[in-house]
Amino acid sequence: MNKFFYIAFLVFFLPQNLFAATHHGDEHKQLFHAFTLEAEAGNANDGKGARGWDLDGWIGNDVNRLWIKSEKKTYGEYEQKSEVQALYSRNISQFWDAQIGIRHDFSTDFSSQSLNYLNIGIEGLAPYFFETDAHVFLSEKGNVSARLKQEFDILITQKFIMQPFVEADFFAQDVKELNVSSGLSVLEVGALVRYEISRKFAPYFSLRYNTKTFATKNLSQKNGEPTESFILGFGLRLKF
Repeated sequence: MNKFFYIAFLVFFLPQNLFAATHHGDEHKQLFHAFTLEAEAGNANDGKGARGWDLDGWIGNDVNRLWIKSEKKTYGEYEQKSEVQALYSRNISQFWDAQIGIRHDFSTDFSSQSLNYLNIGIEGLAPYFFETDAHVFLSEKGNVSARLKQEFDILITQKFIMQPFVEADFFAQDVKELNVSSGLSVLEVGALVRYEISRKFAPYFSLRYNTKTFATKNLSQKNGEPTESFILGFGLRLKF
Protein backbone atom coordinates (compact mmCIF):
# COMPACT_ATOMS: atom_id res chain seq x y z
CA MET A 1 0.00 0.00 0.00
CA ASN A 2 1.08 3.56 -0.56
CA LYS A 3 -0.16 7.11 -0.25
CA PHE A 4 -1.90 7.00 -3.63
CA PHE A 5 -4.34 4.41 -2.31
CA TYR A 6 -5.35 6.68 0.56
CA ILE A 7 -5.74 9.70 -1.69
CA ALA A 8 -7.89 7.70 -4.12
CA PHE A 9 -9.99 6.43 -1.22
CA LEU A 10 -10.75 9.94 -0.01
CA VAL A 11 -11.36 11.44 -3.46
CA PHE A 12 -13.52 8.72 -4.99
CA PHE A 13 -14.85 6.20 -2.48
CA LEU A 14 -15.91 8.36 0.46
CA PRO A 15 -17.93 11.05 -1.36
CA GLN A 16 -19.75 8.57 -3.60
CA ASN A 17 -20.93 6.45 -0.68
CA LEU A 18 -21.58 9.31 1.68
CA PHE A 19 -24.11 10.95 -0.61
CA ALA A 20 -25.40 7.87 -2.44
CA ALA A 21 -28.55 7.80 -0.31
CA THR A 22 -29.58 11.33 -1.18
CA HIS A 23 -31.50 10.01 -4.21
CA HIS A 24 -33.57 7.51 -2.22
CA GLY A 25 -36.21 9.31 -0.22
CA ASP A 26 -36.64 12.70 1.34
CA GLU A 27 -35.46 11.44 4.72
CA HIS A 28 -31.92 11.08 3.36
CA LYS A 29 -31.63 14.34 1.43
CA GLN A 30 -30.72 16.61 4.31
CA LEU A 31 -27.22 16.58 5.78
CA PHE A 32 -26.63 16.74 9.51
CA HIS A 33 -23.52 16.91 11.65
CA ALA A 34 -22.46 16.23 15.23
CA PHE A 35 -18.99 16.87 16.59
CA THR A 36 -17.52 16.66 20.09
CA LEU A 37 -14.26 18.36 21.01
CA GLU A 38 -12.49 17.75 24.31
CA ALA A 39 -9.41 19.84 25.11
CA GLU A 40 -7.54 19.56 28.39
CA ALA A 41 -4.35 20.40 30.25
CA GLY A 42 -2.87 19.10 33.47
CA ASN A 43 0.12 17.37 35.03
CA ALA A 44 1.64 13.91 34.83
CA ASN A 45 3.20 12.14 37.80
CA ASP A 46 6.71 12.84 36.46
CA GLY A 47 6.11 16.53 37.15
CA LYS A 48 5.84 17.42 33.49
CA GLY A 49 2.87 19.11 31.89
CA ALA A 50 0.18 17.09 30.14
CA ARG A 51 -2.17 18.35 27.45
CA GLY A 52 -4.18 17.15 24.52
CA TRP A 53 -7.37 17.20 22.53
CA ASP A 54 -9.84 14.66 21.12
CA LEU A 55 -12.13 15.52 18.20
CA ASP A 56 -14.79 13.00 17.19
CA GLY A 57 -17.75 13.60 14.89
CA TRP A 58 -19.52 13.14 11.60
CA ILE A 59 -21.36 14.80 8.77
CA GLY A 60 -23.99 12.99 6.70
CA ASN A 61 -27.45 11.47 7.06
CA ASP A 62 -29.10 8.62 8.95
CA VAL A 63 -27.38 5.93 6.87
CA ASN A 64 -24.16 7.28 5.33
CA ARG A 65 -21.67 9.49 7.12
CA LEU A 66 -18.18 10.86 6.83
CA TRP A 67 -16.64 10.33 10.28
CA ILE A 68 -13.63 12.42 11.36
CA LYS A 69 -11.42 11.70 14.37
CA SER A 70 -8.36 13.60 15.53
CA GLU A 71 -6.40 13.01 18.71
CA LYS A 72 -3.26 14.47 20.24
CA LYS A 73 -1.82 13.62 23.66
CA THR A 74 1.31 14.69 25.50
CA TYR A 75 1.62 12.90 28.85
CA GLY A 76 4.83 14.30 30.29
CA GLU A 77 7.84 12.29 29.11
CA TYR A 78 5.80 9.10 28.77
CA GLU A 79 3.64 9.51 25.70
CA GLN A 80 3.59 11.63 22.57
CA LYS A 81 0.65 10.63 20.41
CA SER A 82 -0.92 12.38 17.43
CA GLU A 83 -3.25 10.90 14.81
CA VAL A 84 -6.14 11.67 12.46
CA GLN A 85 -8.75 9.37 10.90
CA ALA A 86 -11.23 9.75 8.04
CA LEU A 87 -13.89 7.03 7.77
CA TYR A 88 -16.90 6.15 5.66
CA SER A 89 -19.53 5.08 8.19
CA ARG A 90 -22.70 3.17 7.28
CA ASN A 91 -25.51 2.37 9.66
CA ILE A 92 -26.07 -1.41 9.79
CA SER A 93 -28.50 -1.66 12.73
CA GLN A 94 -30.30 0.53 15.22
CA PHE A 95 -27.21 1.06 17.39
CA TRP A 96 -24.24 0.19 15.18
CA ASP A 97 -22.25 1.64 12.29
CA ALA A 98 -19.72 -0.24 10.16
CA GLN A 99 -16.72 1.87 9.21
CA ILE A 100 -13.85 1.80 6.74
CA GLY A 101 -11.26 4.47 6.06
CA ILE A 102 -7.74 5.62 6.73
CA ARG A 103 -5.66 6.63 9.72
CA HIS A 104 -2.47 8.66 9.73
CA ASP A 105 -0.13 8.68 12.73
CA PHE A 106 2.12 11.69 13.14
CA SER A 107 3.56 10.00 16.23
CA THR A 108 2.53 7.11 18.49
CA ASP A 109 2.92 5.81 22.04
CA PHE A 110 6.06 4.06 20.87
CA SER A 111 7.71 6.13 18.16
CA SER A 112 7.75 9.47 16.36
CA GLN A 113 7.56 7.57 13.08
CA SER A 114 4.84 8.69 10.65
CA LEU A 115 2.61 5.86 9.37
CA ASN A 116 -0.57 5.32 7.31
CA TYR A 117 -3.19 2.64 7.99
CA LEU A 118 -6.24 1.07 6.43
CA ASN A 119 -8.92 1.15 9.12
CA ILE A 120 -11.90 -1.24 9.41
CA GLY A 121 -14.26 -1.51 12.37
CA ILE A 122 -17.55 -0.82 14.11
CA GLU A 123 -18.82 1.91 16.40
CA GLY A 124 -21.99 2.01 18.43
CA LEU A 125 -23.81 1.34 21.66
CA ALA A 126 -23.22 -2.04 23.33
CA PRO A 127 -25.59 -3.52 25.96
CA TYR A 128 -25.79 -1.55 29.24
CA PHE A 129 -25.10 1.67 27.28
CA PHE A 130 -21.38 1.11 26.72
CA GLU A 131 -20.26 3.37 23.89
CA THR A 132 -17.93 1.13 21.91
CA ASP A 133 -15.30 1.78 19.25
CA ALA A 134 -13.52 -1.32 17.90
CA HIS A 135 -11.18 -1.16 14.90
CA VAL A 136 -8.51 -3.19 13.14
CA PHE A 137 -5.62 -1.41 11.39
CA LEU A 138 -3.37 -2.55 8.55
CA SER A 139 -0.30 -0.34 8.20
CA GLU A 140 1.45 0.52 4.95
CA LYS A 141 4.27 -1.77 6.17
CA GLY A 142 1.90 -4.73 6.55
CA ASN A 143 1.58 -4.68 10.35
CA VAL A 144 -1.79 -5.53 11.91
CA SER A 145 -3.05 -3.92 15.10
CA ALA A 146 -6.37 -3.29 16.82
CA ARG A 147 -7.93 -0.87 19.28
CA LEU A 148 -10.90 -1.18 21.60
CA LYS A 149 -12.42 1.84 23.36
CA GLN A 150 -15.38 1.78 25.73
CA GLU A 151 -16.99 4.43 27.92
CA PHE A 152 -20.33 5.05 29.60
CA ASP A 153 -22.05 7.82 31.51
CA ILE A 154 -23.06 7.65 35.18
CA LEU A 155 -25.45 10.42 36.22
CA ILE A 156 -24.48 11.77 39.65
CA THR A 157 -27.05 14.52 39.17
CA GLN A 158 -28.71 15.88 36.04
CA LYS A 159 -25.72 18.20 35.61
CA PHE A 160 -22.80 16.24 37.12
CA ILE A 161 -21.87 13.20 35.03
CA MET A 162 -19.06 10.71 35.56
CA GLN A 163 -17.66 8.98 32.49
CA PRO A 164 -15.39 5.96 33.16
CA PHE A 165 -13.46 4.74 30.14
CA VAL A 166 -10.97 2.13 28.97
CA GLU A 167 -8.83 2.00 25.83
CA ALA A 168 -6.62 -0.93 24.80
CA ASP A 169 -4.23 -1.33 21.86
CA PHE A 170 -3.18 -4.73 20.50
CA PHE A 171 -0.55 -5.82 17.95
CA ALA A 172 -0.60 -9.07 15.98
CA GLN A 173 3.20 -9.20 15.74
CA ASP A 174 6.41 -7.63 17.05
CA VAL A 175 7.16 -4.31 15.32
CA LYS A 176 10.77 -3.31 15.90
CA GLU A 177 10.35 0.09 14.26
CA LEU A 178 7.72 1.00 16.87
CA ASN A 179 9.42 -0.74 19.82
CA VAL A 180 6.32 -2.82 20.40
CA SER A 181 5.72 -6.54 20.97
CA SER A 182 2.74 -8.68 20.00
CA GLY A 183 -0.32 -8.85 22.22
CA LEU A 184 -1.85 -6.20 24.45
CA SER A 185 0.60 -3.31 24.26
CA VAL A 186 -1.01 -0.25 25.87
CA LEU A 187 -3.87 0.15 28.32
CA GLU A 188 -5.46 3.41 29.43
CA VAL A 189 -8.17 3.60 32.09
CA GLY A 190 -9.67 6.55 33.87
CA ALA A 191 -12.68 8.75 34.36
CA LEU A 192 -13.95 12.21 33.49
CA VAL A 193 -16.34 14.13 35.72
CA ARG A 194 -18.08 16.92 33.83
CA TYR A 195 -20.59 19.61 34.73
CA GLU A 196 -22.97 20.27 31.87
CA ILE A 197 -23.73 23.98 31.90
CA SER A 198 -25.56 23.04 28.73
CA ARG A 199 -25.50 20.01 26.44
CA LYS A 200 -23.02 21.85 24.26
CA PHE A 201 -20.72 23.26 26.94
CA ALA A 202 -19.25 21.30 29.84
CA PRO A 203 -16.03 21.77 31.86
CA TYR A 204 -14.56 18.60 33.36
CA PHE A 205 -11.86 17.06 35.53
CA SER A 206 -10.06 13.92 34.38
CA LEU A 207 -7.90 11.23 35.95
CA ARG A 208 -6.04 8.88 33.62
CA TYR A 209 -3.67 5.97 34.07
CA ASN A 210 -1.75 4.92 30.97
CA THR A 211 0.63 1.96 30.95
CA LYS A 212 2.51 -0.21 28.51
CA THR A 213 1.89 -3.90 29.17
CA PHE A 214 3.52 -7.31 29.09
CA ALA A 215 6.33 -7.77 26.54
CA THR A 216 6.04 -4.19 25.30
CA LYS A 217 6.54 -2.94 28.85
CA ASN A 218 9.58 -5.17 29.29
CA LEU A 219 11.05 -3.88 26.05
CA SER A 220 10.59 -0.25 27.15
CA GLN A 221 12.19 -0.99 30.52
CA LYS A 222 15.24 -2.48 28.80
CA ASN A 223 15.51 0.66 26.68
CA GLY A 224 15.26 2.89 29.75
CA GLU A 225 11.95 4.40 28.63
CA PRO A 226 8.98 5.37 30.85
CA THR A 227 6.31 2.68 31.00
CA GLU A 228 3.40 4.30 32.84
CA SER A 229 1.90 7.64 33.74
CA PHE A 230 -0.83 9.12 35.96
CA ILE A 231 -2.41 12.28 34.59
CA LEU A 232 -4.66 14.72 36.40
CA GLY A 233 -6.25 17.25 34.09
CA PHE A 234 -8.88 19.91 33.62
CA GLY A 235 -10.68 20.31 30.31
CA LEU A 236 -13.60 21.59 28.34
CA ARG A 237 -16.08 19.64 26.23
CA LEU A 238 -17.80 21.36 23.33
CA LYS A 239 -20.52 19.93 21.09
CA PHE A 240 -21.32 21.53 17.76
